[in-house]
Amino acid sequence: MTKTSLSILAFASMLLSSTAYAAPVEVTLWHMEQPPHRVARVQELIDAFNASHPEIVVKQEPQSWGEVYAKVPAALAAGAGPDMLFAIPDFAPILKKTGALTSVADFVAELDKKHKFIPSTVQSYSYDGGVWAIPLYNMSMNLWYRKSDLEKAGLKVPATWEEWEAAAKALSQGGAYGVGVPANKQLYTDQTVYSLMVNGGATEIYNEDGTLRFDNPETVGAFEFYAKLNKLSPPDSTSWTWGEAEACFVSKSCGMIMQFSVISTYDTQSGGEPSDLGVAAIPTKEAGAEPNTIAYANAVMLLSKDDAKTKASQEFIAWLLEPENYGKFLNMEPGLFMPVTEDGAKAETFWNDPMVEKYKSQIETVIANSKNGRLFGFTSGRTFPSIAAISAQNLIAETLQDIVVAGTDAKGAVAQGQARMVEASK
Repeated sequence: MTKTSLSILAFASMLLSSTAYAAPVEVTLWHMEQPPHRVARVQELIDAFNASHPEIVVKQEPQSWGEVYAKVPAALAAGAGPDMLFAIPDFAPILKKTGALTSVADFVAELDKKHKFIPSTVQSYSYDGGVWAIPLYNMSMNLWYRKSDLEKAGLKVPATWEEWEAAAKALSQGGAYGVGVPANKQLYTDQTVYSLMVNGGATEIYNEDGTLRFDNPETVGAFEFYAKLNKLSPPDSTSWTWGEAEACFVSKSCGMIMQFSVISTYDTQSGGEPSDLGVAAIPTKEAGAEPNTIAYANAVMLLSKDDAKTKASQEFIAWLLEPENYGKFLNMEPGLFMPVTEDGAKAETFWNDPMVEKYKSQIETVIANSKNGRLFGFTSGRTFPSIAAISAQNLIAETLQDIVVAGTDAKGAVAQGQARMVEASK
């Protein structure tokens, strides 16, 4: 064998060796789904993906909603941010403004061709000539109650604000509270307050020209009614997040709550029968009006500037949206996370989950209610980037606290709320 032949063989051997032992591409996922069972399900899926994709290693790092708005920009500035980040629509403008986001329009179009996204879930992330995140799961706020409690009190499911207040008063007996609504300066309160606003004629908080119209009679009326409900709620509701509300309901300390879902906690902690768990649309101010609710798609943003990490992240997301995997992903919290794709809504792995089978009628109602979903700042077909600062500072919730904690009248509190929003938008 000639020296040339030996050299060629040596070079080929070196290439094969380097390919065989090339380090896999590592990508990090940050998300805010902190409950242990959700983290465990995400890890189960990550393990399955990593096992079938040895060239990629996905790692998860759960985060807190209370810290993530400030933590992500700081981490990215320090070069220590995640490669993928779960987020909601009003978070995207914050990171887009920093230059952290690159449009994923082509990737979303590719996924849409295969899975068919619900158009509104993409729309919330589409503006300024790009698409800034990939929709993953939908959520909508609902009214949860026990059918037996209403029947015992001779009540029907409330459909109007008047009926709702009457039912809450009737259920306030024996040490229990008729309703539980939060009043914390936190995202959950933003969500529940807005769910009343959209049912009281205050859907829009922006005018067409981008100026704020939060301060209007319909908004004042929604806050006045919410304050009435809060008086029929536990006194510690001023510090509630989602978990405290669910705990109040499953312990039978609250007769009704507004929540995205209570199915898991109800099933594991309340001792109640599935058939007794009721779910309905949020009541409307006027009889006969079409009920609405807050609803939005959570999505995943790609933050890495490294091509290999971006491609690896896309590979993971594409795998996750395959129906056989997607149903398992959604059911990290059955009844809470709804599909954003046509084939995902039909996935056997979604509907054949034991918890979903047990609460199928409730989940079907949640899906139906979400069709009339709205999200503040994303309702007019346009996106106003200043909504990110308003949401990050929980200014809707702060307005409520002015009423229920500081004692400010609703008209004055809403006026102050708009002034703070204007300032935050500068």
